[in-house]
Amino acid sequence: MKSGFIQHGYFLLFTFVTGFFYFCFYAVALSFSLSLSFTVIGIPLVTRVLRTTTTFIQYERAQTKLYTEITTEPYESKVTTGGSVWAQSKVELTDRRNWRAVFWLMQKFGVGLGSLVCAAVIYVTPVACLLAPLLYRHVEMNFIFMKVDTFVESLLFMAVGVVLAAISVKLAEGAAKKFGGYTRSMVRELNR
Repeated sequence: MKSGFIQHGYFLLFTFVTGFFYFCFYAVALSFSLSLSFTVIGIPLVTRVLRTTTTFIQYERAQTKLYTEITTEPYESKVTTGGSVWAQSKVELTDRRNWRAVFWLMQKFGVGLGSLVCAAVIYVTPVACLLAPLLYRHVEMNFIFMKVDTFVESLLFMAVGVVLAAISVKLAEGAAKKFGGYTRSMVRELNR
């Protein structure tokens, strides 16, 4: 049970990290390669960037399965033509599926921000509450509208932390399943 709780925390944090990476990668790589499209290297560079979508989606599928046990349908890889670089580039650039995959992967940044907030609330808040008797003298602690000034209040705050810790196991599982469902939705939409 604890290992599942820890795994769900890792998944929530990895969701943020990968979402941030995808957003930055595609924002920089596509703007750089599209700005060079008037040169000889620009279009093949855009093609290479678009080919990364399959790898990233396969990684998402594996990560989701590993940490949440959510299985997704296989993502069909693209068929490459035996033509020239320019013919292959034309196929890659006109394939709407590539652009939809980039959109879904970049959109994961917003999902990642949500998962980071959930991870902070689910994992940090109960620990802060449990440590209230040790921290209330050194750190200003507030719970809703109640300021923790005395040892008795800090013990009450610690009791709230025990309840939150018990609830957070289920909340972490639910949040991981919810954010893991994003990968399932992404693959389902891209396979249409």
